Amino acid sequence: MTDTAIRVEGLEKRFGDVVALDGVDFEVPTGTVLGLLGPNGAGKTTAVRALTTIIRPDAGTAEVLGYDVVRRPDAVRARIGLAGQFAAVDENLTGRENLELIGRLTHLPRRLVDSRSSELLERFELTDAADRPVRTYSGGMRRRLDVSAALVHRPPVLFLDEPTTGLDPHSRRELWEVIGELVGEGTTLLLTTQYLEEADRLADDIVVIDKGTVIAAGTATELKGQLGATIIEVGLADPAQALHARSSLAAAGFKADQEDHEVRIEVDDGARELVNALRALEDSDITPATLVVREPSLDDVFLTLTGHRAEATDTDDEATRGAA
Repeated sequence: MTDTAIRVEGLEKRFGDVVALDGVDFEVPTGTVLGLLGPNGAGKTTAVRALTTIIRPDAGTAEVLGYDVVRRPDAVRARIGLAGQFAAVDENLTGRENLELIGRLTHLPRRLVDSRSSELLERFELTDAADRPVRTYSGGMRRRLDVSAALVHRPPVLFLDEPTTGLDPHSRRELWEVIGELVGEGTTLLLTTQYLEEADRLADDIVVIDKGTVIAAGTATELKGQLGATIIEVGLADPAQALHARSSLAAAGFKADQEDHEVRIEVDDGARELVNALRALEDSDITPATLVVREPSLDDVFLTLTGHRAEATDTDDEATRGAA
């Protein structure tokens, strides 16, 4: 097995006048997790669709386990699993029937189809519902079944596109545990997500993509290290007062960002700069309603790089463009 499971160089894709991918480069070492982050429409789903041979890139190269996605699509498909943003299971079949169908479609030996289906149903805590129609499943159960379907043929490389969107916190944590087990067994995973906690917990490396271009890459620690050592969040009574506070802090030399009634500044010397920030606000006769001092998070990285916070409840709109 190659040391690099996924290699992408100069990948480009257009849909009419829309540039979905504009020279994307990244690599995923075998047995690791890459978190692909970005705002809605950034190009994440388009990248996944190109890597899984659903769409053909316009330029650049992409390889999975050494197989070119354009020249050897059959070889790529035989070695990957994919769970997209929306569950792709048949609601009129039972959970077990769905997995058995996938086993047959992926040419799994007949003697292994039953045992593999039962194994996955147990692993994803679906045994009790295995013989019920999927239309009776909850959203979390359908999502777990969808991921199970992507694993029937034991693919060495797994693509999960927003796998936990719409799940309740308990179901999300359960899926995280299963993902951790798979990676521990050697599976390579490319994960797109807008849950920053998810990327922080699961990803060995992170690539941030925006407007079809990679704008940052590194470990979560490295990305957070690019920001100031301390984040100071000042809550005000209303947006107007927050705007006043932002102007006062900017005049005092702070890089200040405003969002609604909150102003955020990034500093290297937390204790000293906190005193200076409070003095600047006092000089402008501004009294904070709340004050929070904390270390940077991936959400801060996302906000700094893309200009807004992640919106985990939305879906990638480039998927719709890609289907056109």
